Parts: sequence; structure tokens; C-alpha cells
Amino acid sequence: MNTTEIQAKSILSKSRVCEWTINPYRGCQHGCSYCYARFMKRFTRHKESWGEFVDAKINAPALMTQEVKKKEVGRVWISGVCDPYQPVEKEYELTRRCLAVLQKNGWPVTIQTKSPLVLRDLDLLKDFGRIEVGFSIGTGNEELRSIFEPGAPCIEERINALEVLHREDIRTYVMIAPMLPNAESLPSKLEGKVDYVLMDKMNYHYADWVYRKYGLQGARKNEFFDQKGGELAHLFEIRKIPCQLLF
Repeated sequence: MNTTEIQAKSILSKSRVCEWTINPYRGCQHGCSYCYARFMKRFTRHKESWGEFVDAKINAPALMTQEVKKKEVGRVWISGVCDPYQPVEKEYELTRRCLAVLQKNGWPVTIQTKSPLVLRDLDLLKDFGRIEVGFSIGTGNEELRSIFEPGAPCIEERINALEVLHREDIRTYVMIAPMLPNAESLPSKLEGKVDYVLMDKMNYHYADWVYRKYGLQGARKNEFFDQKGGELAHLFEIRKIPCQLLF
């Protein structure tokens, strides 16, 4: 893993998901095969494969302190093109320090991660106010998870973290995206641990080779997503868990 410390020019960017987004890191150690953020590599000088480099924006907390005073308050998505709690965060604590600035200034936040490292910041999250924490989980099958998300934490760790957060009265959600085979096993595992669920299909082609290699081409078709989406919606409905299809 090649980790490089860099100076960013700004940290709060406009977003289509929330009003704002921040990315304390460029690159992601999870190395998910389907990740849309892979396009970021062409804006770097890295020759390493996606998942093998991370640029740490070491001035992110200082920039955040400046920018929250100049920009209009709005919900901040953490993060858009990296996982804010990838392993390097354990050392740099850039996400934690940015969160502390947002908390102090009363900005609402939506966190999206695959890592239980978010529990390290439970002290901040419990006293934050307008915050929600979500985990991306595309399948209930650990073998499939390891194929598509080789560097990401296991499914059980994510669900256990959701349970801890939910028990602390922190609003929680799950993003089932992209929907993968065996996603239908998730509703029973998430019951009592989430406030809502979002679901989406595979919208990019970075992982097409993975589908071909493992004979999963059928799970890449619209028919699969339509069938799986309907099945999941029904399973969440009977458990009274609000869910939304994004396609």
C-alpha cells in the first residue's frame, strides 16, 4: 500500500447526494471491483492499481475549519469517492477531526462506510444531533463479498456495527448497492438495526470481468435487478423497514 500525504486546495464540494460532500482521502484501500470512484485514478500520478494507493489530505481538518465559516450550512455526505473509515483513517484521523468541526458548527451529516472503525467515533456521534450512519452491503454471502470487495471488512462486522449504533439511538441505514446474489438474506439480518434501506443496481462496468470470471453474468442483467429489487422490497415491507429502490 502506497500512502502519500498531500495538501488539498479545498475540502467541501457540492454534491448530488447531499448539499455537500467531503473526501478526506483520494483512493480507497477496500479496492472494490465495482467502485465508480475508480475514475479518480486518472487524476493522480499513481501507477498502482485501484486499492493499492491512498492520498491523505492532511490539511482537511484545517480547511474544514475555514470553509464552514464561509459556506452555507447544508447536509454533508462523508464520503463520495472514498471510504472515510478505510484502514488508513486509524492512523490519520482525518475523518474524525473533520466530523468534530462539523459537530461544533452544527452541520448535519450523512456517513456512508463499509468499516466498523466508525465505532471509534461513537463519542462524537452520540452527541452530534443531526447525523445518520449508513453501511454499504450488497450481499449476505461472505464468499461473494470477498470476490467483489477484497479489501473491505466482512459482512458480519458491518451488521454488528449497525446494531451498536442503532442501540445508541443513532439513525442508521443500509445501502444495498450494487445488489448482488444472496442480497435476499439481508432483511432478516438487518431487522431491528436500521431505520431505512436504499437499493440500487450495478450502474457501472468496472466489475464486468468479475461477473464473467465467476459465471455471474445473469446477475448483471436488468431482469435480475428487477426481480431482486421486488423480492427485497417485499421482505423489508413485512418487517416494516422503509426501503427505496433507486432505479
